Amino acid sequence: METAAVAASGAGRRIMVAVDEGEESLHALNWCLANVVSPAGGDTLLLVHARRPRPVYAAMDSAGYMMTSDVLASVERHANAVSAAAVDKAKRVCADLPHVKVETMVESGDPRDVICDAADKMAPDLLVMGSHGYGFIQRAFLGSVSNHCAQNCKCPVLIVKRPKE
Repeated sequence: METAAVAASGAGRRIMVAVDEGEESLHALNWCLANVVSPAGGDTLLLVHARRPRPVYAAMDSAGYMMTSDVLASVERHANAVSAAAVDKAKRVCADLPHVKVETMVESGDPRDVICDAADKMAPDLLVMGSHGYGFIQRAFLGSVSNHCAQNCKCPVLIVKRPKE
């Protein structure tokens, strides 16, 4: 009933999609565009990218090499370029659908925290994420961003898995 009221008012849904440089998030975005976004228009896609925080380096590493400001600036430029490329790629995928409004957000930090905080701030109707398909052992050691978000986000979370090849 509530969905019919939203559709009648013309206020579309706010759908958040977590994007990174991996193929899993690109598959989730494409799946979302094909299966979730309304072809009639009115929906807003919120593309969220979590940029890994810059590592803290000691002035001298274990091999005795000095970490100069030039090296640190180069690492920072590379991280910015990776983030920009991931967001630009996602925006290009969305460009084929002119009836969909696209907003982007790039924050630095742990992806689990960035995505959950963005979902709290932006209050989407749905969060769509890809899954790397880690097994039990890998999830135990590496953690699962999608599992963390499914457990901690207040909005519904849709996890899209890539088909097995």
